[in-house]
Amino acid sequence: MTVNLAVVGLGAFGIKHLDALAQIQDVKIQYVGHSRQPIADEVAQKYGAKAGFVDYSELLSQPDLDGVILATPTQMHLSQTLQALEAGKHVQVEIPMADNLAGVRQIVDLQKKTGLVAMAGHTRRFNPSHQYLHAQIQAGKLAIQQMD
Repeated sequence: MTVNLAVVGLGAFGIKHLDALAQIQDVKIQYVGHSRQPIADEVAQKYGAKAGFVDYSELLSQPDLDGVILATPTQMHLSQTLQALEAGKHVQVEIPMADNLAGVRQIVDLQKKTGLVAMAGHTRRFNPSHQYLHAQIQAGKLAIQQMD
């Protein structure tokens, strides 16, 4: 079964998602979204997507779209995640899911209501430098002094 996805937000993180998705056999990069149409079109062509969009609502209305990955600015995460869920699309949103706890609770409540997947991206845990530091802390060789 192929999963048809869109990546919205085509900065550094959006491109990282596209590069990773392009390596997964059962994923089709169906659409991309960005605030500027020329960039959306260029990236869509590069990754073999059907189209690039500047209108997020129009992107979500595509019947052959299963889910979206949001790599957009933080202040957009809450509204875009809720909109995706309301449109019947699964969603993965870069961290933070929202810029306050009340917003995260809204996402969780709507996810429970829809039964769709709604998740935050915590991909740094697989970064070799993060894995190294984690191993050092677990081994007692380093200690956390402060965490921001």
